[in-house]
Amino acid sequence: MNASTDPHHLARTTGSDPDVLVIGGGPAGSTAAALLAQKGHDVVLLEKAQHPRFHIGESLLPMNMPLFDRLDLRNEVEAIGITKHGAEFVSPWHEHTSRFMFGEAMDKSFPYAVHVRRSEFDELLFRNAARRGARTFEGHRATHVDLHPADGGRPIVKVKDDAGVETVWRPRFVVDASGRDTLLSNQLDAKRRNRKHASAALFGHFENAKRTPGRLEGSITLFWFDHGWFWYIPLRDGSTSVGAVAHPGYFKNRKGDLTQFLMETIALAPKLAERLKDATLMGPATSTGNYAYDSTLCRGERFVMIGDAYAFVDPMFSSGVYLAMNSAFESVVAVDHVLRGEAKQAERAFRQLEKVLRHGPKMFSWFIYRITSPAIRNIFMNPQNVWRMQEALLSILAGDLFRNTPVGPRMLGFKFIYYCHCISILPLAFKTWAWRRRNVKAALEAAEPSVRLEDRLASELPHVADVVPVPLPAGVGAAAVHQ
Repeated sequence: MNASTDPHHLARTTGSDPDVLVIGGGPAGSTAAALLAQKGHDVVLLEKAQHPRFHIGESLLPMNMPLFDRLDLRNEVEAIGITKHGAEFVSPWHEHTSRFMFGEAMDKSFPYAVHVRRSEFDELLFRNAARRGARTFEGHRATHVDLHPADGGRPIVKVKDDAGVETVWRPRFVVDASGRDTLLSNQLDAKRRNRKHASAALFGHFENAKRTPGRLEGSITLFWFDHGWFWYIPLRDGSTSVGAVAHPGYFKNRKGDLTQFLMETIALAPKLAERLKDATLMGPATSTGNYAYDSTLCRGERFVMIGDAYAFVDPMFSSGVYLAMNSAFESVVAVDHVLRGEAKQAERAFRQLEKVLRHGPKMFSWFIYRITSPAIRNIFMNPQNVWRMQEALLSILAGDLFRNTPVGPRMLGFKFIYYCHCISILPLAFKTWAWRRRNVKAALEAAEPSVRLEDRLASELPHVADVVPVPLPAGVGAAAVHQ
């Protein structure tokens, strides 16, 4: 019986003491709420904004598609998206374009993904949670969670709506899917910055941007430039999302407003500028800090953290939505056991969740840390399928991390080739590594612990002025042609 038609379920869905309260109506929270409600639990889903609301991160992975099948949403998602068959890499130090097609991965059964407007996509998932029986509230921000109240009862969650009215909820269990607000991680002093990576992004949407013709129209493109890389994501409505990702020190060079700085940065990538020569920016540029982080814990007796509420990595490989939704599916298994009083099964499921939450970011981070290195760039621009290593790389780029696809041994081979290539260009490789390390150190030292990391680069990038720019070492930029 569906939860929405179960009379016992309906009888208990009007109070302030639900089985589960989910904080955050993004992909992770909406997925978890839909699945738990479908299992017959009384679920409340809170979203601080009003859908539809803007969110960056439009590109999905092929392994998202089976998750949509499990939610019975594939057709609805495809209806608002543009098909993405693969990714292409463009380097100013190479004449050619390198293309990777998902259909050539180790498992050929996941040949495509989609790009979506996140405002449409996130609302679709949120409304689906309501259809599945969750009680949904927009414009409601959770402000504090008392996991161990003095009365010894259920957790106390304080919530404030857009009108400033505060309400109190007493759920049996709390799912923190608050995204980069990281509500519980901050509250429990469990959030830790990634000491190996820090970046910032500056982006906008263009109309009339040049696209690759035919079935490759929806391919995501990565353009390298001296200070980082650009994403280039075609969307179904004809617009194209374009963003620059660089170390925060680069933004010290900004003169004028963000829009001017975005256009100046695009000019540093001539092949990208060529694609945009007839395009028009559709609105002011926007910026955000991509400071990577995770948490020292992901769960407790009465709570679990999923998606970006637990960890965030650079958006380099479009992994955010997939990792968030996958963590939601894994967490629901454990939470369902908790609510049914099945302690042993719940503990096993939580341990599996912990492995999943650590494994996904770890796999993507190895590439993210090295994506601006000459060695990794040359490997991506000149791929070889020796011992099926290119197929394994494609499987990782597709998000095929949690099944039995044998990518592990091939990736050891890939890493061996990478380190051998680093040795072959050792002076340049060392200079690039040292430059990147100094940039990360400068960015982290400039970050004030008392300020939320995701707010460091608000619309006017106020704290970037505190970051001392580290100049490019000789041989790292344009002089590194064909290294």
